[in-house]
Amino acid sequence: MNFAVIGCGVIAFTHAKALKALANEDCRLYACCDIIKEKADQYARDHAVPKVYYDYHEVLADPQVDIVCVCVPSGIHGEICIAASEAGKAIVCEKPMEITPEKIAAIIETVKKNHTKMQCIFQRRMMPVAIAVRDIIASGRLGKICLAEAQLKYYRDQAYYDSAGWRGTWELDGGGALMNQGVHGVDLILWMLDDEIDTLYGRADTLCRRIPVEDTAAAVLRMKKGTLCVIEGATTAYPGFSTTFAVYGEKGSIVFDDEGIRQWSFIDEQDAPPRPETGERVGGAKSAVDIGIYGHICLLRDIAEAVREDREPLIPPWKADKAVQVICSIYESTRTGQIIKFA
Repeated sequence: MNFAVIGCGVIAFTHAKALKALANEDCRLYACCDIIKEKADQYARDHAVPKVYYDYHEVLADPQVDIVCVCVPSGIHGEICIAASEAGKAIVCEKPMEITPEKIAAIIETVKKNHTKMQCIFQRRMMPVAIAVRDIIASGRLGKICLAEAQLKYYRDQAYYDSAGWRGTWELDGGGALMNQGVHGVDLILWMLDDEIDTLYGRADTLCRRIPVEDTAAAVLRMKKGTLCVIEGATTAYPGFSTTFAVYGEKGSIVFDDEGIRQWSFIDEQDAPPRPETGERVGGAKSAVDIGIYGHICLLRDIAEAVREDREPLIPPWKADKAVQVICSIYESTRTGQIIKFA
């Protein structure tokens, strides 16, 4: 499979590393593209990419390209994903898929119409401990889930936001601490709970950084099954803390973070499931470049296999839209001061 990376910024380097690890599985970084010529040329030199483009339309016109990795600013994802689908390319889209539910709906409609294979990057879902927790919740071994938490306490200084004009903007970033950094954690806690949302109340504020979007936020979700889910997101938490997830049920509690399992307690120890391996460290709390590649390897391998086997990939767009819905609802709740009722 020939992959083409569109957008040669920070996350594109993670894709390059993952594809290098998949080189023996017939996955090749064949092309790269960026509207800034110097960035594209340097990326090609750094990763020995044979084809370089400066206009993504030319990438989509190349018959040798099988799969495109969309690594541009979030607010442009939809434009490129839709064009790639119309061009008959398979797609890998970085998080978030887009920055509004309406734009995500347009992507899903186009992908379904064209029967496009599309993989959305939520690499935390590949963590063995996250998979185990989702399965344990579904099996009922924790009993009724009373409380769930996602603590997404990152640190990004002002220089980070000043380093690129799109960072920390509504137009291209879609938001701040929640939409950019926190979207992974919002997605994971909702994916593990696998429950519908009843109501949401949130607050997102700009407290430290000189940006129009939030740098600090918190929300409480009430799920259909009664669980209270608390989400905290920030890029103001120096020096950046390991992303932490907790699930408290009537029969036990599980807490884990990027470093490993912190609590694995069941009232009936004889019925306790085995502790899973933590897997490779995910990272990202202290720096945008401090990200592991394990999840990307899994998801890039899977999209290649999905194309070969003509099947649905692990995270198609219709299974990757809930986090943005929740984050936009937190923004709405902030603007109105009201509790948001989900349909």
